Amino acid sequence: MERLQVLIVDDEPRMRAGILRALRGHVSAMPDLDDDVDYAVSEAESGEAALAQIAAAVPDIMLLDHKLPGIQGLELLDQLTREGPRILTVMITAYASIETAVTATKRGAYDFLAKPFTPAELGATIDKAARHVLLDRRARKLALERRQARFQLISVVAHELKSPLAAIEGYLQLLQDPATGENAETRGHMLERSLLRLQGMRKLIFDLLDLTRIESGQKKRELAPVDLGELATQALAGVRTDAERRGITLRLVATGDLVMHGDRGELEIILNNLVSNAVKYNRDDGEVEVTLGGDAQLLTIAVRDTGIGISEEEQAKLFGEFSRIKNAQTRNILGSGLGLSIVRRLARLNGGDAGVTSASGVGSTFTVTLARSGGGEQPPVAVDAALEP
Repeated sequence: MERLQVLIVDDEPRMRAGILRALRGHVSAMPDLDDDVDYAVSEAESGEAALAQIAAAVPDIMLLDHKLPGIQGLELLDQLTREGPRILTVMITAYASIETAVTATKRGAYDFLAKPFTPAELGATIDKAARHVLLDRRARKLALERRQARFQLISVVAHELKSPLAAIEGYLQLLQDPATGENAETRGHMLERSLLRLQGMRKLIFDLLDLTRIESGQKKRELAPVDLGELATQALAGVRTDAERRGITLRLVATGDLVMHGDRGELEIILNNLVSNAVKYNRDDGEVEVTLGGDAQLLTIAVRDTGIGISEEEQAKLFGEFSRIKNAQTRNILGSGLGLSIVRRLARLNGGDAGVTSASGVGSTFTVTLARSGGGEQPPVAVDAALEP
């Protein structure tokens, strides 16, 4: 239950008492916002008294009489609009006219209530005002979260790019030394490490672009029949050179009808991420097995490796953005920390999900389910193009 503070500003004691009675126990039901609202009501008999109360505690809603002794209602509204805190104001007056309503609205009033009014009319006006307050509050909270997310994103990206840039700069400075440049073996090693760092930076950028398109709703989906068996074969072919160099055996086990209605690019990203990780985090002379199967509704991709494994604590955060396993075994393994986050988002977009079972030192199995129809979560509509995580 949300509680809003209401301030009644009226020089008539009977009017203040009537509003207090009407709002006592009044609850504004807002099922679409998953909330109800009740009210704590205070009162002031003049504009000067209202300013004193506002200085002590700012209300959410103010019911402001047009005619007041001393500072008039519109004058108080002007002052608060120029200098004061944000207060949603409803003007109440016995001098109802189009001109008064227009003037009050231009000066910042949210609504207008003409005397005499019934408790039902007051309740409807308060309900509408409360809804506006809650929506405005949530919009501000969302805007703050977006600013924080943008700051965190920039900080993480800067950190992820700083290390490889520093390494490449260091190698280039060493290559400027004639003694280093003349040693072909040393020069070749430095160039190889620099190129490896550049590949990691390129993957980070491409993963960020993929994540941006998914989150912003700007990724155009081209749904058509796709054979997962064909895509898995291609994904394994893409890592075969690295696997053979390390003695890692690749195996594909595919059963049944593996055709689904989906976006080929999305499914390629899922399989390529899972298969490349299985090789990258494996031990030498290990195994990678890709198993495909399913039923009438869902298809399943399971990628098993015999690698370093993942602890339970690491598994809990593995599918978050920029989440990477960092220990002595992974120190020299490059990655953006975005791949598995993208895999899960794409799996859910295709009506499924992604998960992992693992044991340290034994290996891991990553499992992705996909709806044959290719339907699931729709990409969110971009409400702030400046924020694209």
